Amino acid sequence: MAAYGFSPNMTKILFLCHGNICRSPMAEFVLKYLAAQAGCSGDYQIDSAAVSTEEIGNLSRCTGGLYCFFEIKTEKIIIAMNTESQIAHDLLAIRAVFLRPDEPFTWASGIKSPIYCDNRLTLSDVKVREDVENGLAELIRTYYPEAEVLMGTSTAGIAHAAITATKLALPMGYVRSGAKDHGRGNQIEGRLEKGQKVVVVEDLISTAGSCLEVVDVLREAGADVLGIVSIFTYGMQKAADRLAAANVINHSLSNLDVLVDVAVSEGYIHKEDKERLLRFRQNPQDESWMQANNL
Repeated sequence: MAAYGFSPNMTKILFLCHGNICRSPMAEFVLKYLAAQAGCSGDYQIDSAAVSTEEIGNLSRCTGGLYCFFEIKTEKIIIAMNTESQIAHDLLAIRAVFLRPDEPFTWASGIKSPIYCDNRLTLSDVKVREDVENGLAELIRTYYPEAEVLMGTSTAGIAHAAITATKLALPMGYVRSGAKDHGRGNQIEGRLEKGQKVVVVEDLISTAGSCLEVVDVLREAGADVLGIVSIFTYGMQKAADRLAAANVINHSLSNLDVLVDVAVSEGYIHKEDKERLLRFRQNPQDESWMQANNL
């Protein structure tokens, strides 16, 4: 699962194998699990990759004795291995994510975008909702095992925080975009004690501005914010810079890089559209990505 917002001072570890469906992802998640257990996840940026494109869209082939060993000893790792591709498949299947490189959407900011994401739709599909909430719960168990409270972002993160908190038997609350102008004037809804260890639950990370506002509110209230979990991230550099500056780590269930690979393998877009989508992510203000002949 992707983590964005790492400090440049972290030790970076990259595992490589031929297709990135067996050996390297196994090594990645074993080490992530061990780092989390040792309480030093924040010291390392751990990832895996392929040296070929032959296995794009395929799931892990980890079977037999090795698979069973890790399933028995550290079942968290096995659950994590295929999550990115499964969530990407889910989001595309229920049309929570639309990819239209030839007919871009216009965001409120005026930016022309080849992608539109509405993760609220995950709540309306029983299977996808289960995949998402199980995935978020596993992220928290793996990366934030000391979490005491979950806080959803308003409004998209509230339902996911509530369901995930139920799975983890943790209290939850949510943070409003602004304080109420009546009653007690709360901005934080739900019980939060000073010093409590909090994980923020968000649905989508684009530039990270809204979730970092929530982090600021919680920190001002005395919370110890451990980090963020989210369903999907575009992986924009602006978000990574903002998260790093705020000393916050986000762990997402899936990301744009994985989603476009799944989209190509499942026929949602043409292979040549992949680079256009990724160029958009690199600089959303630069509309040159719309020109196919610039590939």
